[in-house]
This record gives sequence, structure tokens and C-alpha cells, in this order.
Amino acid sequence: MNTADQYLKAIYLVQETEDGPASTGAVADALDVSPASANEMIGKLEERDLAEHEKYKGVSLTDEGIVRAREALSNYCIIERFLANVLEVEEFRAEARSLEAVIDDTVAERLDTIIDRSSECPDCFDAETDACKYLAEVESENPAD
Repeated sequence: MNTADQYLKAIYLVQETEDGPASTGAVADALDVSPASANEMIGKLEERDLAEHEKYKGVSLTDEGIVRAREALSNYCIIERFLANVLEVEEFRAEARSLEAVIDDTVAERLDTIIDRSSECPDCFDAETDACKYLAEVESENPAD
């Protein structure tokens, strides 16, 4: 997944949470970057017809942008589930965020063969809690010591 895909995923999740266009500030916060950096990448996404940005209203994804964002989110879920369920990494969310930029679709597909991912992915991802609802069930079944 590349940087553009991370932005698409972030915009998609902010749109889901805000139920409308994502503000540049919210996208910047989600990615822990400056608003200027977010604005610059949003402009690049707009040039590629993946997003539409309206000043003072926010950014919305185009149909193609939504498809790419959902693919990026699905790959993120695969990484997160692999780290949590297979490798049993305690800080799997932080690790998943670090790895999502360097794991490509081929590696994600191979990891997917190892995990027990729901067919409804990425719709199982809750933007409010920043977690897969199935991963949350696994966590509650295996509470930390």
C-alpha cells in the first residue's frame, strides 16, 4: 500500500465517521501529518480523479477512490488480524499502521490465506473504534492478563 492509498483509506474512514465530506484537518489528524501535507496529497488525489475537494466543505472520494480506499482498508485489516491473531503482537494496531505503507497487495493476499478473515471485510471495520468488529470479539474472548 502506498501513501496515496493511506490517504484514501483515511478519507474514507473520516467520511464514514462524519457522514459527509472529510475535512482536511480530520484527514491530517487521522494520519498524524500537518494540514498542509494533507492538503497537498488531497490535491494529488484530485488530479488523479480519486477525490473531489471543495474549499471549506471538505474532500469526498470518487467512485474509483472509494474502490481503492476499500481495498486499502481490507489490506490494513489483513495486516492487523495477522499481527493480532497469528503473531500475537500486543501493539498490533501501531504495528499495522507502520507496516501498511510497505506491504503490497501480493503480500497482503498471502497473509490473507493464513488468517480467518470475514467475507464482509472491510465492512466489518468500525471507523468509530478504529477496529474490525471480529477482531474485537477475539480480544474480548482472550482478555489480557
